This record gives sequence, C-alpha cells and structure tokens, in this order.
Amino acid sequence: MKISQQFTVARPLADVWAFFQDVPAVARCMPGAELTEDKGGGLYAGKVKVRLGPFGANFEGEARVTTDPAARSGHVEGKGVDRRGGSRTRMVMDYRLVPADGGTAVTVEADVTLAGAIAQFGRTSLMQETANILVRDFASALEAQLAPAAGPPEARAPSRAAQPEAPREVRAASVGLRALWAWVKAMLRNLLSGSDRDRRR
Repeated sequence: MKISQQFTVARPLADVWAFFQDVPAVARCMPGAELTEDKGGGLYAGKVKVRLGPFGANFEGEARVTTDPAARSGHVEGKGVDRRGGSRTRMVMDYRLVPADGGTAVTVEADVTLAGAIAQFGRTSLMQETANILVRDFASALEAQLAPAAGPPEARAPSRAAQPEAPREVRAASVGLRALWAWVKAMLRNLLSGSDRDRRR
C-alpha cells in the first residue's frame, strides 16, 4: 500500500534538516516507536506498536537510513515481525524537505507491505486514516522538540534524557480507536449520501 503525506513545520529548513539527522530524536516523535539499538552505518533496531482498528501488533525489526544532504532528502528501508501474532511488515520510505511559507514542508512517500493477520485491516481505508493521525501526531511532536531551540538557554526544555516518554505511549495507544472512528464516520457519510440519492430518484 502506498502512502503519501505532507505537512509543514513552523521552523527554518536548516533547523528541521539538522533534527532529522538525529534518528533517535526523530524516533521519539513517532507514536508507538522505540529505538533499541544503533548498529552503526545507518542501521537501527527498534520496536513499533501498530493498531489498525481492533487489531494491534508489536513489531520488532531493523531499518536502514540514508540521507542526501544536497537534496535535503532521505531514504528508509525497514522490516519487522510481530513474534506473538505472526504478522510481518516491510516499508520503503522517502522524505524530502523544502522551504515553505511559514517554515519547512516535509513530504513523505511510503510503500508499506503487510502480511499475516494484520493484512486484512491494511487493505482498507483504515490504514490511510491511521497514517493521517500518526503524521499529525509526529508533526506536533517535531515542532515541540524544535521550538525550544529558538529561545535563550534558560528557556529551553530539559535534556532528552529527562523528558518523559509516557505521553508518547498514551497517545500511540489511542491511535487505533481514533482511526477506527474516522473510518466509521466516512462509511456513514457514504451510506447517507447514497440514501439521499435513492430518495431523489
């Protein structure tokens, strides 16, 4: 399944690009993601909690990250396995940063392959709704991390080691229900619009 997303961060291009080079910091902005090891050479091990509607999975795997500083772009290839449920996933993602009014525009193009029990949910619009919510949460967390850099030292946030991780987990756990509700509302809109058309005939 191909996913395309774009969002704008209210920070200069140089600041956003520098932040994207700190892979552990970027991972902390992703709901449900946990970086467990830097294996060197752009290879990282980690865990990702995914929830699509009523179905949840905990993937463990690796991702390789390469960047092109001249083009302000990056490429990520990852794979993971849910050892308990048997689901598997592969992802190829490209991102690009460009200047935009009010900050920096981030474009993300991803191709996600799901196999196993989770695949039955990945073939519906529910996955797209989940991606929309995850991207909004990621953009908000990214801006929150970058904002203190503009202020004086005494106004900056505590070090990353001192920042609590719990809120990211709480928010990640709610993504599935929010996506499911968005999907249900979309289905209801389609049903109602169909009923209106039938009455007008």
